[in-house]
Amino acid sequence: MASVSTYLNFTNQTEEAFNFYKSVFGTEFISCITRFSDIPPSDDMPPIPEADKNLIMNVALPILGGHVLMGTDAPESMGLRVTKGNNVYITLHPDTRQETEQLFKALSEGGKVEQELQDMFWGDYYGSCQDKFGVQWMFNCDQK
Repeated sequence: MASVSTYLNFTNQTEEAFNFYKSVFGTEFISCITRFSDIPPSDDMPPIPEADKNLIMNVALPILGGHVLMGTDAPESMGLRVTKGNNVYITLHPDTRQETEQLFKALSEGGKVEQELQDMFWGDYYGSCQDKFGVQWMFNCDQK
């Protein structure tokens, strides 16, 4: 079955961020967390620096409506560089206003509210925020 997921790159904060998201959504990780130390040695790849071995290579967490949030640490030792920006929002469509408010409050705590939850001209209860890890979230609830 086809699906869509959102993939997030972090600078050494993936484990902290995903434990936070796990507590917000009350779900469990799919399978296990893969760490860079799990990569088998290969002649085609230099050894993983000791400081990066415990970093997250891949994690997956179901959030709402079958959507899966995935993430990784992006070690600079591997030539990766994370630039936080406004190019990615995760849009949630909760079933109720109560759930919308609960998720909005939890995700905006320690972050920044961009637009408070409010009834919008298109009929949805809408708001947006940036969480404490710099990830941007939009909320659209079409329930009155």
